[in-house]
Amino acid sequence: MNPQQPNQDTTIDVELPEDIAEGIYANLAMIAHSNSEFVVDFIRLMPGLSKAKVKSRIILTPEHAKRLLAALKDNIRKYEEAYGNINSEDSAFPFPGGFSGPVGQA
Repeated sequence: MNPQQPNQDTTIDVELPEDIAEGIYANLAMIAHSNSEFVVDFIRLMPGLSKAKVKSRIILTPEHAKRLLAALKDNIRKYEEAYGNINSEDSAFPFPGGFSGPVGQA
């Protein structure tokens, strides 16, 4: 085997702790980058609240960010083949749909 090429037969045993397996809900993401990394903040924005919380932050190298983009594109394509097109608006929006307007009162 060429030392420059990774072993194609290598498998990685990935452990998924129970608390991580539950996942964290986010309905907004913000992305920033420098010359050496991409920072993706996953945010939960709730209606009627003036403050949103970052629920998770992932820091990626530019190479891994590009791999993530390719994986997302591939999975979105597969999703849309199975379930139909995902409705998305081309225009920028400040908040997810349904999070504007007056605050309800009890």
